[in-house]
Amino acid sequence: MNKKSIIPDVPAIGANLHKERRRRQLSLAELAASSGISKAMLSQIESDKVNPTIATMWKIAHALNIELETLISGESAGKRKFEVVRRADIVSLSTDRSGAVFHVLSPSSMAEDLELYRMEIAPGCIHRSQAHAKGTEEFLNLLEGRVKVSAGEDSAILEKGDFIMFQSDVNHTIENLSETKVDLFMVVRFARNEQR
Repeated sequence: MNKKSIIPDVPAIGANLHKERRRRQLSLAELAASSGISKAMLSQIESDKVNPTIATMWKIAHALNIELETLISGESAGKRKFEVVRRADIVSLSTDRSGAVFHVLSPSSMAEDLELYRMEIAPGCIHRSQAHAKGTEEFLNLLEGRVKVSAGEDSAILEKGDFIMFQSDVNHTIENLSETKVDLFMVVRFARNEQR
């Protein structure tokens, strides 16, 4: 007597792709640019109008920095995040105008989501920043020196070891009140954009 094999349902690749793209706050255009798959094709995959090839899914998974299995099953294949950014690979950005140097600690995959910086400001200098997107927050821990942090109409003076959190969707400044360079650890957390 032949037993009929039970064939599982077709994987919800479109829904899984949409979920992973939203989790990373990527637009279709941004994912298209990083994967080499057209925006129209990505849209068709997400709406289950086409079945992508393995090669296409491989490119998408690589662009999203996930396992191929995640696109198929919707679950990571047990692989946990473990990413090291070596000191030699840390990008430093200087702003000659304000005397500030930013050392970008977080990997590029976290850009415009959760960004981590080590920041140095020269003596007597003020770092001025325009308002970020609505809902963005900053967290600062002063490692060395003395600074004045202002955000909108609020301001506070920080001493070594102090911590501050504030909404940075207003113009804000960090002023070095020390006679030496100040050293800060900064985290910028962007609000989730549900419109993407």
